[in-house]
Amino acid sequence: MSPRARHPVNPNRHARARAVGPRPPRGPAAPLPVTIHPAERDTVTPPVTTSAPITPLTPTLQRVAQHLATGLTAQEIATQTALSPVTIRQYIRDIRESLHCPPRCKPPVIVHRLFADQQVAPPTADRPAPMLSLDELLLLRAVAEHSDARDIAVAAKLAPADLRAALDQLLTDTGAQDTTHLVILAHGWNLLTLEQAPATRSGANQ
Repeated sequence: MSPRARHPVNPNRHARARAVGPRPPRGPAAPLPVTIHPAERDTVTPPVTTSAPITPLTPTLQRVAQHLATGLTAQEIATQTALSPVTIRQYIRDIRESLHCPPRCKPPVIVHRLFADQQVAPPTADRPAPMLSLDELLLLRAVAEHSDARDIAVAAKLAPADLRAALDQLLTDTGAQDTTHLVILAHGWNLLTLEQAPATRSGANQ
C-alpha cells in the first residue's frame, strides 16, 4: 500500500508568521458609555408615608414605643425593662413593621412616625423653639422623613459634602444631642406636623 500523499509545504508560510509576530492578547471590551439625565441626579427615595392603615401597637409594643419616643436606645430600653437586648430589638422591628417603615429605617424616622401617627403621646417642650432658617426647617424635615444620608441631602437641597456641617449646626442651634433627640424636640415645638410646610420662619412656641 502506498503511503498517503502529503500536501507540499509552503516555505513562505513560516516566514510570514515570523514577520507578523504573535497576536496581541485580547483585552476586555470597552464599557459602554452611561448617560445620566440631569433630573436623575436629584432623585430621592420618597419619605416614609403610606395609605395603608397603621397596625395598632400591642400594650407591650406601646411601652417600648414610649421608651423610643424619649430617645432611648435598644440597650437602654433593655436595661430599664429588664428584658434582653435581643427581645427589645425584635420589638422595635415589630414597631417598624406596624408603621410600614422599610427595614433600614433609622430611629429618627421611626420616632417621627410614632408621633405623626399618634401612636405615642406628643412630647412637651421644656423650652421655647429656637429661631430656625428656612434651610434649617427643610433639613429638619428631611432628617425626620429619610434614613439615607444621600436622601437627606437631596431633600434638604444640600450637596452631600455639606450635609455634615449643616446638620451639626442644626443640632447646635436646637440644643439636640443627636438626630433622634432633634426629632423629639421638633415635635414638642410643633415643627413637624403633617400640615406644616417649611415655608415660614419658625418663631418661639410660647
